[in-house]
Amino acid sequence: MQGQEYSQVGERTMRLKRVDPVSVAKVLGVLYAILGLIGGAIMALMSLVGATIGGGRQGGLMGLVFGVGAIVFVPIFYGIIGFIGGLISALIYNLVANVVGGIEMVVE
Repeated sequence: MQGQEYSQVGERTMRLKRVDPVSVAKVLGVLYAILGLIGGAIMALMSLVGATIGGGRQGGLMGLVFGVGAIVFVPIFYGIIGFIGGLISALIYNLVANVVGGIEMVVE
């Protein structure tokens, strides 16, 4: 294998030639959902602060609705987008890896 000369004692170079698209999609879907939860919490906080500062009865209700909506819908939306993006990225990676040979990794 190429790259073997860079390995130290007890290490060897391996090549990642293919990934399972569904596995990658699940991992990215969960990671994006977590990021969406963080983003949704920040949006909810900003919405509630804005509603409090703005005063008014209807502004407070809208801030509450958008705040709770952000915590629920943003993680779901981000998770779906992450899943689809991960699936497409893994499929493209598999095509490219067939042409260029994949990613070389040094492992112990």
